[in-house]
Amino acid sequence: MLGASLRQAVYHPNTALQLPWNLTQVGLVLFPLSPFLGAVLIVLASLITLARQWGKVIRRPINWGFALLAVLLTITAGFAEDKTLAYVGLFNFVPYFLVFAGLSALFQKIAQLRQMAWILVIASVPITILGLGQLFLGWSLNLTFLWVVLEWTIAPGGEPPGRMSSILMHANTLGTYLVILFTFGLGLGLEQWQLIKQGIQRSKAPLIFLTITGIINFIALIFTNSRNAWAIAIFVCLAYALYQGWRILVAGVSAIATCILLAAFAPSPFAQFFRRFVPAFFWARLNDDMYPDRPVALMRKTQWGFAWSLTQQHPWTGWGLRNFTGLYQAKTQISLGHPHNLFLMLTAETGIPSTLLFCGLIGWILYASVKLLREAKFPNSEDKLLFFTYIIALFGWLLSNTVDVTLYDFRLNTLSWLMLSAVCGLVYRYNQDNKSKSPEN
Repeated sequence: MLGASLRQAVYHPNTALQLPWNLTQVGLVLFPLSPFLGAVLIVLASLITLARQWGKVIRRPINWGFALLAVLLTITAGFAEDKTLAYVGLFNFVPYFLVFAGLSALFQKIAQLRQMAWILVIASVPITILGLGQLFLGWSLNLTFLWVVLEWTIAPGGEPPGRMSSILMHANTLGTYLVILFTFGLGLGLEQWQLIKQGIQRSKAPLIFLTITGIINFIALIFTNSRNAWAIAIFVCLAYALYQGWRILVAGVSAIATCILLAAFAPSPFAQFFRRFVPAFFWARLNDDMYPDRPVALMRKTQWGFAWSLTQQHPWTGWGLRNFTGLYQAKTQISLGHPHNLFLMLTAETGIPSTLLFCGLIGWILYASVKLLREAKFPNSEDKLLFFTYIIALFGWLLSNTVDVTLYDFRLNTLSWLMLSAVCGLVYRYNQDNKSKSPEN
């Protein structure tokens, strides 16, 4: 079973797309540790696919939507407070629209999604090990080879201090990365467990590897001290438990989450009771008792309010991509890269129309994928579980962007577009297959 699955994943159903699929797989292997090399191969794969599938790509309305969004973003850059920064900011969006158009035509089988998930989970191991060494062994590293071909920076003690960040730029960034990989690992692990239970697969080695990797990633996730990542991890566990019908696990996870929340936010007499058995590491981080002297300007509520005030002043075109930092610093004398909410950042920097179009396009992909999950006849329950895994990972990414902005990290931004491309490609492929099987045809 495992060998057959691997053969299906390695070989593309369209022989004309075998080369870009090979490039994509190699790019995925390299990407976590060398984003530059990995991205070069993934972009090359996307461009080759665009050239060989242009007729199919150009007929998809979703690609026309992203083309229109690219035009709107370029127009808003012309009205920016600092036009240079705004035009530079386009590179966090427009190139990915092209990558999405190509890769969504490349992904055509569940086996490809399975292969991508396996590669990413395996590649997460060295990143997690480096993070654990950083936090507990004081590892530090500043390695640069040929400028950006290989660039590893490990701050001893983490960034911020005391929080694991590994080779990513910030602990919150690592937290989001790990929770996505934790989701993939959990989905693959459940799949392996089902195959063994059904007697389809005899080897337990993949399940053992996924179990160990999942535990290590979960431990690392805790030590990122990212409230956002913790909340998404709970959401992921609940989603899988509900999907599998494990009511006891749903009750258990809900009870643990409730106890932590009560320890953090309940009135003092009740909170003190729960704090007897809930570690302060959790509740003090949630209610900010761990960092009582943080400036008001660093609080998300302050950042969100300022971003919305910018939106109200320029609701149609915004102030320009990447202009939030300078405007916020002028107001508060504190430099901040973004307002910790992607959607408020977009309304403030690009205006409401562009933001609504962006949200509409992402929303359609998520809606179509959920509809496919409910209505499509998958060959087996394992394929359906894997597609569910991608949907949950995307919803986790979406939730993370309500309290953070992931697009400024090259790894996370690329990973999000890879996931969107994968589910969108399957949606179009299944719709095409259903249309061809229609009695009218």
